Amino acid sequence: KRGGKGSQGMATRDEDFVEQIFGASTHDTILIFTTWGKVYWQRVYEIPEGGRATRGKAINNLIQLSSNEKVAAILPITAFTDDEFLLFVTKTGTVKKTALSAYANERAGGIIAITLKDDELIQVRVTNGKQDVIISTAEGQAIRFSEEDVRSMGRGAAGVRGIMIGKDDFVVGMDVVDPGKTILTVSE
Repeated sequence: KRGGKGSQGMATRDEDFVEQIFGASTHDTILIFTTWGKVYWQRVYEIPEGGRATRGKAINNLIQLSSNEKVAAILPITAFTDDEFLLFVTKTGTVKKTALSAYANERAGGIIAITLKDDELIQVRVTNGKQDVIISTAEGQAIRFSEEDVRSMGRGAAGVRGIMIGKDDFVVGMDVVDPGKTILTVSE
C-alpha cells in the first residue's frame, strides 16, 4: 500500500506514441535504417539533450530524409564487430544477413544497406549468428527458422526469400529469439 504514481518519462502529442526504448553510452553510434533501405549514422553525443518531460526533436532535424522516406529501425551499436550481424526483413518477405563490421565506415549522406526493388524495409535486428528468427505477416502467418539457415551477404545484396506470402499479404514484423525463450504475440 505504499505504491506511488510514478513520473512522466516523455511528453507526446495525441498522434505520437513511444515505440522503442534503449540505453546507449555517449560514445555509441545509432544506426538509423529507412524504409528505402538506407542507413544513416548518428553519434549519441550529437543528439540534443532534453529534459525529462520534453517532446524531443524530430529525426528529420538530425539526418537528411527524403520526402517519402520513413524510419524503419533504430539500433544502438557499441562496436562494429565481425561476430555480430544485422538481419533485415522486407515487406515482401525477403531476408538478408550482413556482418555488422560492413557498416563501420560512416558517410554523412548515408549508404544503401539493402538493395530494394518495389519493396520496403520493415525491420532490422542485431544478432549473434546462432539465434532463431520469427517473421509474421498481416494475415496471421508466421515462420520460425534458425538464423544459421541464412548465409551472410555483402552490404549491397538484396537478400533471399524468408517467407512465402499470399497475394494480398505482407510482412508486418520480425524478431530474433533465443532458443528456450517464451514469445508473446499481440495482434490488431
